[in-house]
Amino acid sequence: MGDPVPPRADPAAPEPVPAVPSGAGAHRAETRPSRRPRWGPLARRVLLVVLLTLGALLLVKTFVLRMFFIPSGSMAPTLEQGDRVAVDLRVPDASPLERGDVVVFRDTKGWLPPAAGPGDPLGEAARFVGLAPEDARSHVAKRVVGLPGDTVAWQPGDEHVSVNGEPVEEPYLAPGVAASEVPFEVTVPAGQLWVLGDNRQASADSRYHRDGPGGGFVAADDVVGRAVAIVWPLERIGPAGSDPAPFADVPEPGRHA
Repeated sequence: MGDPVPPRADPAAPEPVPAVPSGAGAHRAETRPSRRPRWGPLARRVLLVVLLTLGALLLVKTFVLRMFFIPSGSMAPTLEQGDRVAVDLRVPDASPLERGDVVVFRDTKGWLPPAAGPGDPLGEAARFVGLAPEDARSHVAKRVVGLPGDTVAWQPGDEHVSVNGEPVEEPYLAPGVAASEVPFEVTVPAGQLWVLGDNRQASADSRYHRDGPGGGFVAADDVVGRAVAIVWPLERIGPAGSDPAPFADVPEPGRHA
């Protein structure tokens, strides 16, 4: 018999994998994890901070403080044109109004001229969350001189406006500015206010709206709040001018002669 014939290799069989040597100097295959971008979690954190900040601003603007732009000089020198003022919204609900308060109120009686055109949508959004001052086209800033029941008067020859018969020396008026140039005598109805601008010769206040809706009075319900601080421009930062002290000697309504 001849020599046996060795079996033929199966061409479909896989080739043998060489063994990895063990011991010192051996190298092991390393699997490196794929790198993924890390901006995803960071972006979520930034977005969360932005949303929380805007939410806090909205809460403050709704319940505590709101910014307003002063569009004219009718309250000069206390408030100048272009000032930004912070207004305490807790007045008059948590803190009653006083004579001498500088207040901002909604113009529901048509004291202001019609708005020239639609507002800027971006500006409206900024105002909504408290990033920009409120639109001056719908709000007015004046000083409270008469509270409900008060009799407020000025006649030619008077040096000062009188409240319940007591002349009131007003130190916030600019030197040389007359207390009024328009004679008047009014008794403030319940729930209403009598307001004047500090720049008496250039202020279309209660005196000039006696023939209009409301008879020149401002509803206390229309008051947004008391101006507490000027926050812009930098050189004018400070109190917003509310000053009840000049009215300290005013008697209560009905107790004056």
